[in-house]
Amino acid sequence: MKSMISVMLVDDHAVVRMGFKMLLESDQDIKVIAEAESGEAAIRAYVEHHPQVVVMDITMPGIGGMEAIERILAKDNHARILVLSAHEDSVHPKRVLNAGAMGYVTKRSAAEELIKAIRSVANGKKYIEASVAQQMAIQQLSGEQNPVDVLSEREFEVFMSLARGKSTNEIAETLFLSPRTVGTHLYNIKQKLNAQNSAEIALIAMRCGLLEP
Repeated sequence: MKSMISVMLVDDHAVVRMGFKMLLESDQDIKVIAEAESGEAAIRAYVEHHPQVVVMDITMPGIGGMEAIERILAKDNHARILVLSAHEDSVHPKRVLNAGAMGYVTKRSAAEELIKAIRSVANGKKYIEASVAQQMAIQQLSGEQNPVDVLSEREFEVFMSLARGKSTNEIAETLFLSPRTVGTHLYNIKQKLNAQNSAEIALIAMRCGLLEP
């Protein structure tokens, strides 16, 4: 008999968690042993339950999924994290894999794909949904400067806020930084991405699939 795979589901929507729990437990080899609704709760629940695989969304209130991935791995560098996200671009998967996650599946993927991904990650193998992997390969071939490859985590946050049309003061307030620090990040972002202004930054974000046109 195959051993059960214990899973923790992390998503800020209870209905989404319930749906995925029912879907996963329809497979007799998978058992959802814990759930969390935020990055902070995920870290606590991981320490308490030690699931074999963490299935985590990255867009959540509080510290969010990216930070949660890094903090869980800081506590246990053998943690196996599979990101289940609504983002279908090539940039978010790169960010989560750089942070140490082992897989990336979109929420639109079929149930069998998610189960296959959980099995792969439980066995210590990386898993990226085919359509996402294809986009990542195309992005690499086009040779365009990818914001993820060249920006630091903090610069990326500032970049996304700028792309969404936020002002320096608004960004400073949201990210708990001084306007001067935001200004420094902005200068570095423009240099690294060869962008002149916020409009060009927004265009780069759209081309990378990070912003809806």
